[in-house]
Amino acid sequence: MIKFGPSGTCFDFAESGYNGTRDIPKWIKDNGLDCFEYSFGRGVNLKDETAKQLGEIFKIYKIEISVHAPYYINFASTEEAKAENSFGYIEKSLNALSLLEGKRCVFHPGSPLKNNREDAFKLLLKRMDLLSEYLSMGIYKDFILCPETMGKKAQLGTLDEIIEICKIYKNFYPCIDFGHLNARDTGAIKGYDDYKKIVDKLFDSLDEIKVKNMHIHFSKIEYTQSGELRHLTFEDNKFGPDFEPLMKLISDYKLTPYIVSESAGYQTREAKIMKNYYKKISN
Repeated sequence: MIKFGPSGTCFDFAESGYNGTRDIPKWIKDNGLDCFEYSFGRGVNLKDETAKQLGEIFKIYKIEISVHAPYYINFASTEEAKAENSFGYIEKSLNALSLLEGKRCVFHPGSPLKNNREDAFKLLLKRMDLLSEYLSMGIYKDFILCPETMGKKAQLGTLDEIIEICKIYKNFYPCIDFGHLNARDTGAIKGYDDYKKIVDKLFDSLDEIKVKNMHIHFSKIEYTQSGELRHLTFEDNKFGPDFEPLMKLISDYKLTPYIVSESAGYQTREAKIMKNYYKKISN
């Protein structure tokens, strides 16, 4: 079943009188949404007991929860200590996710830094092999990890690179951030046909279940020649991409992804706009 929700809380959350983490599930439910992404961008600082309590509340409200692993992750680092830290960030994220009773963990693959891109990606794939081996043998074998397409050209995370990562392990599902793809290609997504090329390529390359149930991040994003600069809202008329043709494609293809809004400050409002539009055209 397709799900819509925000990444993190937004301006409307506080302005509506909600002020605590435990209010989030009710807030999501009251807005007619289905999922929520808890970001550990600056580190996994959620206490185990709090995570367990929060997971119980999400379960009561029937809201699916995913997490975003720390931004510090770099599986392409030539420094073994930093690579080990990246494995640690994933493990901590999955521990919190299990206590929250969620199933999906989004992560950034990494950056070449001073290494050349080809060698950096080969190193990243070796580390993904190790990660998949670790996952397959342990308590996290049923969790879904979602490597994300990235918005800056210098970062690893093109569509092709995410596809290659997702081929490694049965529980690697793509996180397609269409705003990122549009930004790194300086405005390449103009409409329905451009979205279709992306989704068709996914179907040509990956198992159908991974594509139909992929993880999606969406927002309009300002960009420069280097790629992503900052997230925007649907009010922007310059940078894009537009969400309407994507919703049409998802309806036409009968996809059932998680769709997470990452717009600047109005994630809940714009997740709701996307859901309402999808329901309208699907009916």
